[in-house]
Amino acid sequence: MDFWTLLPRAAFDVETTGRDPRTARLVTASIVVVGADGGVLEHHEWLADPGVPIPPEVSAIHGVWDARARADGRPAAQVTAEVASTLAGLFRRGVPVFAFNAPYDFTVLGAECRRHGAVFPLPRPVLDPFVLDKAVNRYRRGRRTLGALCDAYGIALDHAHTSAADALATIQLADAMARQYPQLRAEASQLHDSQVLWAAEQAADFQDYLRRHRPDAVVEGSWPVLS
Repeated sequence: MDFWTLLPRAAFDVETTGRDPRTARLVTASIVVVGADGGVLEHHEWLADPGVPIPPEVSAIHGVWDARARADGRPAAQVTAEVASTLAGLFRRGVPVFAFNAPYDFTVLGAECRRHGAVFPLPRPVLDPFVLDKAVNRYRRGRRTLGALCDAYGIALDHAHTSAADALATIQLADAMARQYPQLRAEASQLHDSQVLWAAEQAADFQDYLRRHRPDAVVEGSWPVLS
């Protein structure tokens, strides 16, 4: 059995125009591939012109403003096709792709593929430190953002909310988690299947909690793409 910790692995991250992954437009995307030793083998980075205004409050988070996106960004259709093709190649080779809170990134990409007529790759195997941490440390106190978990596991996250920095930190975070929790040192496809179940269970638990005060609360549990 080939554990993901002993193989090349990749990470995928996007920055967008908004919080709703079904309507948000792609602004930046990064895919980082590392070897078994953690050294960077490939680094892909894209800047898109989303074709719609980027809200100033969103630009303030990821640092890309309308003027730069229009001047330096490539057409969103081209960027979407290239990102999807790069991911498809990784999945065909069986390279696990890490994505923190994967349903956001892959739902954004899926919506952009439909919008621009690109082929959306079947996302498998995907590993998501957000889901994994909830599985191995259910009662962790505090937030579970990428920054908070990097702090908890001793990972330096410089230039947070840039897709390149977040992608590399996601791999380093997963590696640190695997060192601490031996049950995560498993075959990537098996962990993928487990996360489908874990994500659904975690969403149901959170929904039950919210419904104590908001009876109509709904928490989606589809993973790694929202249905």
